[in-house]
Amino acid sequence: MNVVPDVSSQRQTDEPVNSLAAYTTLRLGGRPGRLTVTAETDEAVATVRNAAAEGRPVLILAGGSNVVIGDAGFPGEVLLLRTRGIEVVRAHGESVVVRVAAGEVWDDFVAYAVANGWSGIEFLSGIPGSAGATPIQNVGAYGSEVAHTIVAVHAYDRQSDTVRAMSPAECAFAYRSSVFKHSDRYLVLHVDFQLTVSAESAPIRYAELARSLGTEAGDRVPLSLARDTVGKLRAGKGMVLDAEDPDTWSVGSFFTNPVVPAAVRESLGLDHAPYWPGEGGTVKIPAAWLIENAGFPKGYAGAGVSISTKHTLALTNRGSGTTSALLDLARTIRDGVRDRFGIELHPEPVLINCAL
Repeated sequence: MNVVPDVSSQRQTDEPVNSLAAYTTLRLGGRPGRLTVTAETDEAVATVRNAAAEGRPVLILAGGSNVVIGDAGFPGEVLLLRTRGIEVVRAHGESVVVRVAAGEVWDDFVAYAVANGWSGIEFLSGIPGSAGATPIQNVGAYGSEVAHTIVAVHAYDRQSDTVRAMSPAECAFAYRSSVFKHSDRYLVLHVDFQLTVSAESAPIRYAELARSLGTEAGDRVPLSLARDTVGKLRAGKGMVLDAEDPDTWSVGSFFTNPVVPAAVRESLGLDHAPYWPGEGGTVKIPAAWLIENAGFPKGYAGAGVSISTKHTLALTNRGSGTTSALLDLARTIRDGVRDRFGIELHPEPVLINCAL
């Protein structure tokens, strides 16, 4: 259930908006200087171009699922992107390239792909937010990342004042990161995904998912089964938005899983900790395990905020929280993990007009 309101019928407003909380999955965030809502790509580009010419900062919001906005809000222009469109731009028999507007609801696109027999993004079912946000964060789950399927990102480059198609190499995809993250240079307009024409999923890479499906790593299953199983797993962790469940009022995973050299893991006495092998002799340690074993269980509470009762990595607004309280809780957890294990946790969402 998407708790971000659909205001695509609106165009532009100078009327006061008391809070940006209505446009974020955390339900937190102060007042914008000005809110502009657009369903047109050209209007989005013009809004950003005009704001730059007038020296006004711009914040781009769509699903609001991976952003933490300060209680003071955002003093400049907030562009609420509600563009829509899914189009097959190339078909090669065994694959299709699908161009998706940045404002499309991500999970709606995943459902559309599964319904059409296109494989490659089914393990990313249930993730809130917009299609245009996925390359920014290099969204990933259950052994899959959008970087595995993205062949181009069409973006407005504020520096050159042009719209350009950026290759995966230019996007500089990395673990939960890209050239777009922590930069206001680009406005993502459309994303091209290359998907396989198949009734079966991509090979299963994630052990928990394989167990839930009763299969082995490397196996494939029907697309609809993969999507349904991922949805149930996410819902059980409070990672599917629900207007009635405060455990879902979050940005999903608040911290990234730390990646450290294997020797560091051993030197810190973490031989007993679970991990995933990485590249170049590194290992990825689950942040959830570190948090729980540093003394912060599910439900650990702050002032109107808490760790989710279903998933240790989700910091939630219980309905009366503030951004300041959420960040206080995050600092307590970060510092506790560092003191206990000597590992620094880093936030996954983008922090706007606030800091950890």
